[in-house]
Amino acid sequence: METRDRGLLLGLIGVVIFSGSLPATRAAVTGFEPIFLTAARALLAALGAVIALGLFENSRPLRSEVPSLLVVAASVVVGFPLLSALALMEISVARGVLFTGLLPLSTAAWAMVRGGERPRPAFWVFALCGSGLVAAFALFNGGSQGAWLGDALMLAAIVVCGLGYAEGAVLSRRLGGWQVICWALALSAPIMLGLALMTWPAHWPTSDSSAWLGLAYVAMFSMLIGFFFWYRALAIGGSSRVGQLQLLQPLLGLGLCAVLLHESIAWSLVATCIGVLGCVAGARRLA
Repeated sequence: METRDRGLLLGLIGVVIFSGSLPATRAAVTGFEPIFLTAARALLAALGAVIALGLFENSRPLRSEVPSLLVVAASVVVGFPLLSALALMEISVARGVLFTGLLPLSTAAWAMVRGGERPRPAFWVFALCGSGLVAAFALFNGGSQGAWLGDALMLAAIVVCGLGYAEGAVLSRRLGGWQVICWALALSAPIMLGLALMTWPAHWPTSDSSAWLGLAYVAMFSMLIGFFFWYRALAIGGSSRVGQLQLLQPLLGLGLCAVLLHESIAWSLVATCIGVLGCVAGARRLA
């Protein structure tokens, strides 16, 4: 298998894992406040990260790479989890999931700024078309039309997450994919510990296990294991090219909502899926 094709395969695995993030976050916020949830998921993931670094990693980041690791930590360890959790207090899971379709555009834009990538102009046509399809679906099928605060929070989360993906991709070329997220988690652990102690719950969820399952998923899969595949994929396949796979994330997420929450799937979702797949194929060829 060629290197770029391997990058696409690893990226697809990462996207499948990330597709469950927002449904799991919604489950978790039924029992935990968003700020504590953000700190708790980071701490649990940091525990696994420290173990992995102790067992398999012998080198440390260069001093010049620490600022970039802090950007990754601020973006994907703190920024996206907190902003998306706050957003899901205001909007439906379906609406929030669909906003993730804008991630490829955010990642590609930040890859130009931080990674020096220069996609062809035609790439942007397909990227904008795919993002436009997802945005249109969110507008007409996403739920409450008055949830402007939740929409703004999700848009901010997408911008921040794109930065974290692009910055991590650059670091992964030297450090390796899984090492980037592990070092970012390790660096952020002291601050997350202090935040967790400040927001420690007075009462723990006891009657519903879904909050605990949601916390476990976003900590181990969304925050750690998914990045093992994703950062490696971005490093070897290119942020712009592999990042287009994120257009599938909202559709996979909605599928999970249908299975787990027994929501019906409208014909418009099928049409959007076909259109998005076409945009992914076009962008992949022209990236």
